[in-house]
Amino acid sequence: MTVLIILTILPIMVWVSPHFAIVGVNPLTPVLVMVYLVGLHNAHRIKQRPMCLPRKTDATRDEDDDECDGRRPLALLFAILGGMVAVVGLCGYVVGTAGLELSGRLGISQGVVGALGTAIVTSLPELVTTIAAVRKGALQLAVGGIIGGNLVDALFIAASDVAYREGSIYNAMSERSVFWISLSILMTGILLLGLLRRERQGPGGIGWESVLLIGLWLGGAALQISLG
Repeated sequence: MTVLIILTILPIMVWVSPHFAIVGVNPLTPVLVMVYLVGLHNAHRIKQRPMCLPRKTDATRDEDDDECDGRRPLALLFAILGGMVAVVGLCGYVVGTAGLELSGRLGISQGVVGALGTAIVTSLPELVTTIAAVRKGALQLAVGGIIGGNLVDALFIAASDVAYREGSIYNAMSERSVFWISLSILMTGILLLGLLRRERQGPGGIGWESVLLIGLWLGGAALQISLG
C-alpha cells in the first residue's frame, strides 16, 4: 500500500516541475516501473522472511482455511481467465471510446467523464471478483486484488506517457486529474490507518475508515460535478 502512495504522489511532483521529456517520455516513467517492480520484490521477500508476525486471535482466519473446490482442471481455469481478460480488454476499449463521445456530445469535461463514468464502469469487474472472493471466504485474495488493481492502475500512467506523443503526459494533466490523484492518496492513507487500527463494528455495520472513504469519494464527485 505504501508503494501505491509512492506511485500516485510522484506524478503530482512532476506535474508541478518544469516540462522535460526525452523522445516525448518523462524520466519518471521508467522510475514508476522500477518502483512497482521493487515493491513486488520486497513483498515477496517479506512473505518469505517476515520481520514481524500478526498476533493470532479467535477471529484470525488462515489462508489455508480459504475454500477451493479444485474440481476444474488447471488448464481450463487458465483458458477461462485468458478469455475473460480478452473480453475485459475489448470492453475497456469500447468504454473509453464511448466516454470520449459522451464528453463531446454532452459538453462535460473529460476529467469528470473519466473519473465518474469510465472509472466506475471499468471497476465493475474488479468489484464482482472482490465480492465473489469474499463470498468464497478468500479474504486475502479480495484485499490483494483491490490493492494490486490500484497499483496496476497507477502504473498505467507510465504506459500513457509512452503512448502520448505530444510531450510528457504528466505536464498535460489537468487540475481535475491532479485533484483525483490527490484524493486517491488521501483515501489510501485512510485505508492504511484502518488496517492498522481495526474495528469489529462501526457505523452501519462497517468500519470508520469505510465510512470516511465513501464520504470522501461522494464529496469529491459532488464537487467535480458542480464545477461542470
